[in-house]
Amino acid sequence: MTSAIDTLLSILDLETLETDLFRGMSPQDGWQRVFGGQVIGQALVAASRTVEAERSAHSLHCYFMRPGDPKTPIIYEVDRLRNGRSFSTRRVLGIQHGKAIFNMAASFHKKEEGLSHQIELPDIPGPEDLPSEEEVYESYVAKAPDNIKAYFRRERPIELRPINMEHYVTRKKLEPQQLIWVRTTSKLPDDPAIHKCALAYASDMTLLDTSLFAHGLSVFSKTISAASLDHAMWFHGDFRADEWLLYCQDSPWAGGGRGFNRGSLYRRDGTLVASAAQEGLIREIDR
Repeated sequence: MTSAIDTLLSILDLETLETDLFRGMSPQDGWQRVFGGQVIGQALVAASRTVEAERSAHSLHCYFMRPGDPKTPIIYEVDRLRNGRSFSTRRVLGIQHGKAIFNMAASFHKKEEGLSHQIELPDIPGPEDLPSEEEVYESYVAKAPDNIKAYFRRERPIELRPINMEHYVTRKKLEPQQLIWVRTTSKLPDDPAIHKCALAYASDMTLLDTSLFAHGLSVFSKTISAASLDHAMWFHGDFRADEWLLYCQDSPWAGGGRGFNRGSLYRRDGTLVASAAQEGLIREIDR
């Protein structure tokens, strides 16, 4: 198990302070603000701990209200809004320095049979046919600006294998779409709730960037102030976050300093297991 996965599991292992009250820590890796995926994952852990074991998360809707301070613990307060016959609803508030920085509503569902259909997996190369992160660094990132190089040098708990790397090495305006294989860098415990929390963490990676493709920019661009504003996710089927999942992303709209992005996550056998949507700040700034 890599040290990055150890860190991920440790930040998802919240400390219980009191009934429905939890404390989460952030990794001390030099970031000026807390990664949004971390807060989503921790909030989902907090909500999951207040729900019966046979009910699993099927959707979550989040708002990021203030930047998180990585030097300070985040307190997660869970409100048990409803326990119905099939669904349980929770609200989670993330608090730092006495102020709310994050809000999430999550719903949990008791598994049942029903009508079924899905959009098919696109026909694209498998992850073993694409360069590894080390090969990507040698071929592309070594020639990139220092801030991009620093990002790719950092050990992360999520491995990414993009189908196309052009976005990272050119200012060319591209279609606002991307396909990326994702998985954790080593095995996770078998608890399905941990895999959902890990995927919630990973779902915030690269998604906002999609809205910048059409403008020849990225979240690394020094002329852009970028941040997640809200994030929603739906879980459709069983999966393991430590096995390859294809993250299909597109951005149908951007305007007014905001970009809207969508994502679909497929297992290798073609099963659609999760969907995500996010609106983010993509404000142009003067330098």
